[in-house]
Amino acid sequence: MSEPKILAFFCNWCTYTAADLAGTSRMKYAANVRVVRMMCSGRLDPQFVLQAFKEGADGVLIGGCHPNDCHYIEGNYKALRRMTLLKRMMESMGIEKARVRLEWISASEGLKLQEVVNEMTEQLKKLPPMSRMEPTQVAHP
Repeated sequence: MSEPKILAFFCNWCTYTAADLAGTSRMKYAANVRVVRMMCSGRLDPQFVLQAFKEGADGVLIGGCHPNDCHYIEGNYKALRRMTLLKRMMESMGIEKARVRLEWISASEGLKLQEVVNEMTEQLKKLPPMSRMEPTQVAHP
């Protein structure tokens, strides 16, 4: 199996900075991740995750600040609530919940970012191939 495609949505203040740290520290992690920088994990609309699957992603990684450490006070709690609902929706659509992962990774945790990406890559390799979703499967608000 080829490397699974992972789309990552990272908080600007913490997880994106951790990815930068991992890169400048020359930490090796799977090269199958494409990162989208967001100001806050709480700004991630679940539609973006479903669209990622529609466009061929095998997994989606969401990274945000640790609880009580959000730059925007409660953004990460909003992300957590949305993830809970999103996973229920995915299950009803026949998408394995393991294809989406929410992680709290601070700016100084480049090593944790490396571990999470590599672990998620290995986990996705064990799942059956992700078939492309039909446009009608993606719920629109």
